[in-house]
Amino acid sequence: MSDTTGNTSPYQNILVAGGGSWGTALATLTARAGMATTLWARNADVVAAINEQHDNTVYLPGIPLPETLTATTDLPTALEATDAIIFVIPAQYARENLAEMRRITGGKPLPVALCCKGIERGTGALMTEVIAEAWPEAIPAILSGPSFAADVAKGLPTAVTLACADQSSGERWAQTIKAPHFRPYLTADMIGAELGGAVKNVLAIACGVVEGKGLGESARAALMARGFAEFQRLGVALGADAQTMAGLSGLGDLILTCSSRQSRNMSLGYEIGQGRTAQEIIAERQTVSEGAASAGPLMKLAGEAGVDMPICAAVAELVEGRIGVDQAILGLLARPLKKEGAPD
Repeated sequence: MSDTTGNTSPYQNILVAGGGSWGTALATLTARAGMATTLWARNADVVAAINEQHDNTVYLPGIPLPETLTATTDLPTALEATDAIIFVIPAQYARENLAEMRRITGGKPLPVALCCKGIERGTGALMTEVIAEAWPEAIPAILSGPSFAADVAKGLPTAVTLACADQSSGERWAQTIKAPHFRPYLTADMIGAELGGAVKNVLAIACGVVEGKGLGESARAALMARGFAEFQRLGVALGADAQTMAGLSGLGDLILTCSSRQSRNMSLGYEIGQGRTAQEIIAERQTVSEGAASAGPLMKLAGEAGVDMPICAAVAELVEGRIGVDQAILGLLARPLKKEGAPD
């Protein structure tokens, strides 16, 4: 679908779908900018805390939220007045929730900014492919880049990529989410933007393993560089733009997510490097590590594209319990020597 109105003014009635830390941060952003913002979540405790205490005590505790931000568990009512959706539900649950929204709205062509960073299990579909199938009338955009939820909610300087094939909708989204501390850069390259967000989560697990295993900063730097090369190969094969891959949603997000245990994916890798299994770590967490769910589908996507991604493949085997950390490291180090720039 396309927004043919030519209107470039901000969207005024925003529904943020997803009550986790990132959804709460983005809802805070638009509410502070004066947009009527409703956050929809299934967790009644999250909704009550936002409405009564102005604090997401479950996923983003201790950061005061705007009193104008309201939360609800009632999706049909929340959708009645909205003219744009910020979609922050984890990738593996995106299809069912997008289909439900389509059913409730009667297939209304609403703008939907996809903020989940992952690849669908089973199908290997990117999120733009999922929304095209689940809600074909929607006008999709991708919001991605180096941005921790707490930083955005606190008003710390952040820059992101906003990808939208529809120019008018992209400009309206930019006007909607921009703030003195939050700067979106527009692009039409949706594949590059969403692929960067998915791949960097897988690579962050690998970098966490390096830190947890005590392999040193040199090893992590090498892993990031070679991981970025893997991402570039896949991006080129799928038609992504080199500028996007080297920009905020690609290299920028990779640097952030692979450098701090504030990243759920890197912290998962760190614990794996310390000797725990991915399954036991994930089972005790309230938050979702998208990289663990996306590693297998990423390898399916790479296989179909004929692209070799040995680091990401090792992560997929690690999180699925098929190999251990030592075996993964030895496997990567034992690969034949190559010229830099050649496939691994």
